[in-house]
Amino acid sequence: MAFKPLHDRVLVKRVESDEKTKGGLIIPDSAKEKPAEGEVVAVGEGARKDSGELIAPSVKAGDRILFGKWSGTEVTIDGAEMLIMKESDILGVIA
Repeated sequence: MAFKPLHDRVLVKRVESDEKTKGGLIIPDSAKEKPAEGEVVAVGEGARKDSGELIAPSVKAGDRILFGKWSGTEVTIDGAEMLIMKESDILGVIA
């Protein structure tokens, strides 16, 4: 992939949720919500302070993250649907 986010932006691939509930019921596509969990694919170099000093990003490629329901902008890159969001839209990293 030849895409690199700029500044404090992050490229995220959504992680699909389970198709069954814990009780074994199959969830139809029309009832599924878009997952708010994803994997970081690429990260920009970071934001800059007023002094010009670079603030390194807190996430790296390969991290599994949680983000807000309405976070990011949906884009298609190399046929895959992804999200571009600011690092501040990320709620946390899943350990």
